[in-house]
Amino acid sequence: MTDRQHEAGGASGSITRLTPGEILAIIAFWAFLAALTAAGRLIDPRVAAVAAMRAALRPEVTSGFANLALVEYALWAVLTLPIFWMTRRFGGDRPTLKRVLVFLVIGVVLAVAVDALLQVISQQVMPRPVLPPPGLPRHLPPPQRVRGLFSRFSFLYDFMVYMVVLGAGLARNYIVRYRARLDEARRLQAEAAELHAQLAEARLNALRTQLNPHFLFNTLNAISTLVEEDPRGVRRMIARLSDLLRHTLEGDEQEIPLARELEMLRRYLDIMEVRFQDKLEVSIETEASLDDALVPNLVLQPLVENAFRHGLALMQTAGRVAVRVVREDGDLVLTVRDNGRGPAKEVHEGVGLTNTRARLTQLYGARQRLALTAAEGGGALVEVRFPYHTTPQRRSARNA
Repeated sequence: MTDRQHEAGGASGSITRLTPGEILAIIAFWAFLAALTAAGRLIDPRVAAVAAMRAALRPEVTSGFANLALVEYALWAVLTLPIFWMTRRFGGDRPTLKRVLVFLVIGVVLAVAVDALLQVISQQVMPRPVLPPPGLPRHLPPPQRVRGLFSRFSFLYDFMVYMVVLGAGLARNYIVRYRARLDEARRLQAEAAELHAQLAEARLNALRTQLNPHFLFNTLNAISTLVEEDPRGVRRMIARLSDLLRHTLEGDEQEIPLARELEMLRRYLDIMEVRFQDKLEVSIETEASLDDALVPNLVLQPLVENAFRHGLALMQTAGRVAVRVVREDGDLVLTVRDNGRGPAKEVHEGVGLTNTRARLTQLYGARQRLALTAAEGGGALVEVRFPYHTTPQRRSARNA
């Protein structure tokens, strides 16, 4: 047997070990049964008839039957503990023929021993039988014959009591182990869910780590092209870039309120306005009631950057970018539209769109959608849809 098996066996034994409360419950059960049986024997007329046969209606014989019941059930109360220990130690999870036969043999031996012990005790607590008095009916059987007839099969009663105790012990072990398995399954499920959440968090962080350098390199490249042409504008771009980098480094939330996301987007748009000079028109349409809605951190910036790189970069006329946020059918819908050349017939998504799609999948699973299509009247339209939720709603859903 390996060390792991030893540990499993010890853990199983500790799980099924009787608690002090269970021991008190066992004692209380046998005490109640003994009191009930003793009271029944005191008022049962059949017991009085047997007492008459044995001791010529001597009243102390009837009380002796009651005392014998107390002794009998006190004995079974003591024997219940080792029987429960036996079921805990050798009961196992599944019954086998060998184990059943061993339990039956032990039961027969124990029943015979208990019956013999009770016979000895009965001779001590009750007077010896005497001849029936002249007033009793002559057809009553001799007391010796009555006692021998009952003694011959009296151990069967003790054997049945043993089987009941054995069954109770096996049932208790099964219930305790079943509950332990349920608790272990719940614990493993909780650990698996926690590990899954950690894995998803790690994937999201990896995607953000890949996205932020991509944005940084593009912005630095834009700054380098304007160093000599517009030094004042470059200083403005550097200031806005510093704000964006500070937000990226300090904020580790995967979701932020829409108001903060739009604030970061406006700082990025300030950089783009310096780059495109007077050739850029930007509009942001939203409602104040949506300010608390949670959105993925920096979800709009790569969508707008995609519009600049693939839609407006080669345009000679003024470029237009329209950002719109609305709520539809319980979802939050973010759209970014430009008036550029529009998407190609075979769309090859870049780093920004690919990472954004992956982040949405990690956060919302199948309840999200990102689509890049040609806009009516020309240009490209990117639509992002995911469940609308705010901070209190999200916390309550996690707690549930």
